[in-house]
Amino acid sequence: MNNNQDSSFSRFIKEYENVLHRVFRDSQNHKKVSLHRSIPPMLMRDIMQCKPLNVFIGKEHGGFGGNVSQCLKMLEASSYESLPLSLMMGINGALFIQPVSRYADKKVAKDVLWQFVNDQAMGGLMITEPGYGSDALHMQTAYQEAQNGYRIKGTKHWAGLTGWADYWLLTARKRKKDGTLARDIDFFIHDNRNSGIEVEEYFENLGLYMLPYGRNSIDVTVPADYKLDSGSTGIKLMLDMLHRSRMQFPGMAMGFLRRIADDALTHVTNRSVGGKSLFSYDQVKERMVRLQSWFTSCSAMCAYTSAHAPISKNLSTEDIPANAIKSIVTDMMQDAAQSFLQLTGAQGYKLDHMAGRGIIDSRPFQIFEGSNDILYQQIAESFIKRMRKAKISVLYDYLKSYELTQKASEYLEKDTNISVSADMAQRKQVVLGKMLGYVVTMNMVLDLGEKGFNNELIGNTLNVLSVEIKKFLNVLHELPESFPSEDIESSANWADFTS
Repeated sequence: MNNNQDSSFSRFIKEYENVLHRVFRDSQNHKKVSLHRSIPPMLMRDIMQCKPLNVFIGKEHGGFGGNVSQCLKMLEASSYESLPLSLMMGINGALFIQPVSRYADKKVAKDVLWQFVNDQAMGGLMITEPGYGSDALHMQTAYQEAQNGYRIKGTKHWAGLTGWADYWLLTARKRKKDGTLARDIDFFIHDNRNSGIEVEEYFENLGLYMLPYGRNSIDVTVPADYKLDSGSTGIKLMLDMLHRSRMQFPGMAMGFLRRIADDALTHVTNRSVGGKSLFSYDQVKERMVRLQSWFTSCSAMCAYTSAHAPISKNLSTEDIPANAIKSIVTDMMQDAAQSFLQLTGAQGYKLDHMAGRGIIDSRPFQIFEGSNDILYQQIAESFIKRMRKAKISVLYDYLKSYELTQKASEYLEKDTNISVSADMAQRKQVVLGKMLGYVVTMNMVLDLGEKGFNNELIGNTLNVLSVEIKKFLNVLHELPESFPSEDIESSANWADFTS
């Protein structure tokens, strides 16, 4: 990046931060965006006039260049003031602009991205369907060849920006001559200026009020050159896109965690309980160390993504870092919000307070783009598969040889000298995957520390992560193979056992 580009981005991010501060810190605006659905058009206009989505767009299309570290900085600036806004930007960037930039016909990409640069257009992605969320590979939306293009019919739901987006990436399976659907999935760009997508219902989503969600009926015809082409399978295209998106989650998490750490420190410093500062209590100090450790871990993830996920790189095989980053950082977001609410008490139990709002808004991050329980199992399966291929059965022996865990393994030799195998119960695989996610995170923190990041924060974070890893290793050893009862009515009324 040359100095002109660097200074241009610096000016943009400073202006963007100032606009967001003005929009979201004004008391009246804050009420509007915290307590009401959508966002007032005037406020959205002020935000989009900064052209934040340009960070995802290449210079050849008039953007900043698509540098991933700049994308993360924009997402961080957004989430410091509003997590829903950052998600909105992330949807546009990771789930529309980046896949279009990588896989669309060059002329089509030029025409579409021009609308984003010059007309503040917005784009989203439709994958999930009623009955096909985690099972999206079996989606029923289908397409057939039509005159000069493809006709796509089906139903999609829970697509962020429902009813708002100017463009959609639609996913569908090819309907074969015998009426069955092909196994592969294809991606198509739909210009919403053309008819064919009807919002059947808007959902009353629990949080993320700024973003509209709903159920959409689809019956569209798109031009032939609006079909994305990866040169391989659509499933590999989807993996590249989803892994890239998951590796950019720390951008959305970064501002959120930094804001909580900042606000929590201000609160415990100024709040007096029992005649002394809240900050003087040992349990409060433990919570603050934990909050700052999540901030530090997320910083390490941002540094990793910046170095390993450029737009030019295919990430379809990067399942371990992508799944570990997404699942661990979103668990950290929810934990941080819960801890912040515990510190603020009743004062934070409001929709327009960062603590209460943060709990509700961060919770779905643990669900969408792969439920964390599923991702943890996939992490465990990936490690076990690699170990089997390397003919290694002892976990520590593999951790010390694997690039993403090599440095962290030095802290864990005694604890990870255990055997793991594919015949572990699913519940244990989930625990194993979560533990391994923390090991990968610890490795990234060690990398960040070597680059000169705050030594005190690094030390505290390594201690916190070590405790988490040992906790899950203990659960792995002790987790019983118990099964739920199919009858909780029989002999299960407590009142029958009182005198």
